[in-house]
Amino acid sequence: MASGLTASDIVRLFEEDVKARRRLAELLVMDEDVRLALINAVLRDVATKHDLERLRAEFRAEIGRLESRIDKLEERLGGVERELSALRERMTRVEGALTQIAERIGDLDKRIDSLDKRIDGLDKRIDALDKRIDLLEKSMSSRLAEVDKRMDELSKRMDYIARMTTILTVSVIATLVTAIILRLLGG
Repeated sequence: MASGLTASDIVRLFEEDVKARRRLAELLVMDEDVRLALINAVLRDVATKHDLERLRAEFRAEIGRLESRIDKLEERLGGVERELSALRERMTRVEGALTQIAERIGDLDKRIDSLDKRIDGLDKRIDALDKRIDLLEKSMSSRLAEVDKRMDELSKRMDYIARMTTILTVSVIATLVTAIILRLLGG
């Protein structure tokens, strides 16, 4: 290594020169010790028939487990599909019920509109009746005032008549008593 080449430099040179790389491989394969070491290294990486059988058994076992899981998933999927079918049927019934409810709400809206109009009409009639009642109350109030006034006059007249009756009664009695006394005295 007098030229100052490093192992990295040598590897880089072999990477760049294909012919030199092939020549090195031939030289290495021709050496019996190197060839034996290479074969042993390759054999460690090469699968044996026993290894392949073991791998096949593992693959078969894994495939069996996967098939079992697939069967279970298919069973669950069947159950889910049945549930989905039942849900679809329920949704169809619910949608039908919602349609009926929407129709009934529409009918109720129409009836409410009709009732609103009738209520508006009744409100107007009540307002008119309130006005008529107010007029009647005013009329009755003035008539009651007149009746009260007449009652007061009649009450005064009745008091006058009662006094006059008392006076006349007393006068008649006094006249009778006087006539009786005069007859008794005169004879």
